[in-house]
Amino acid sequence: MSSPRTIVITGASDGIGAVAARALAGPGVNLVVAGRSAQKLAPVAADTGATALTADFADLNQVRALAEQIREQVGSIDVLLNNAGGTFTPRLRTAQDHEPNFGINHLAPFLLTNLLRDRLAASGGALVLNTSSIGNRLGHVDLDDLDYRRRHAFEGRAYGTSKLMNILFTRGIAARWSDDGIVSAAVHPGPVASSFGRDSWFVGLLYRTPLRHLATITPARGATPLIELANRGADPEINGVYFDRHRAHGRENRQAHDPKLIDGLWTISAELVGLD
Repeated sequence: MSSPRTIVITGASDGIGAVAARALAGPGVNLVVAGRSAQKLAPVAADTGATALTADFADLNQVRALAEQIREQVGSIDVLLNNAGGTFTPRLRTAQDHEPNFGINHLAPFLLTNLLRDRLAASGGALVLNTSSIGNRLGHVDLDDLDYRRRHAFEGRAYGTSKLMNILFTRGIAARWSDDGIVSAAVHPGPVASSFGRDSWFVGLLYRTPLRHLATITPARGATPLIELANRGADPEINGVYFDRHRAHGRENRQAHDPKLIDGLWTISAELVGLD
């Protein structure tokens, strides 16, 4: 009898994360779900039998605590679905004084994934799946000013840049961790009508009006590429690949394959979050 697969999903309290959790749950799965709200996570955990853990990704200390809680729960991880995030007003700052799109969408999953590396390696073949966005094409990574200390941060550009960073991080894992049997892919789930943008004035306004029904898809549809890739698991053919929904090698920012940016972003991020 084979041992159960362990799947960890962040941003699982609603939207595509909750849909993916319910779809991936089963008797052969040890499921761990994480989110910002214990109250919103409770029905997901009740429906799936998952272990529910809370953390606010705007505080890296809570991300560290989440990693420790996950490590206490599981000895290995087969799939880590980094799905937490959103679009945020750049003038705000995280607990560690980072621009929030950079801090929440990139630094938090970067830190969590690194802290769980040994659990991923222990599975003998793990997948790290990063939820990105077609918005990556609007981004621009400046290694000398990742936190917008000198540049003005426009919301769409800051969000798009963080989603480009998700792809660069995916390719950093592919380049650095393949000897551990760890595969990584990034995916744009589509324009999903969910709580996305709740912390953004402009995007949040659009998502709270009937306009969202004209250009968005349901969380159920948005979650399908995440579910498909999670079930595919540690397939070397998808290592470092960006998916535009179900289509491999989707259109992406011209910076997305730059090895200097892939390595530079990793090195600076590690310094910022205090990793060796």
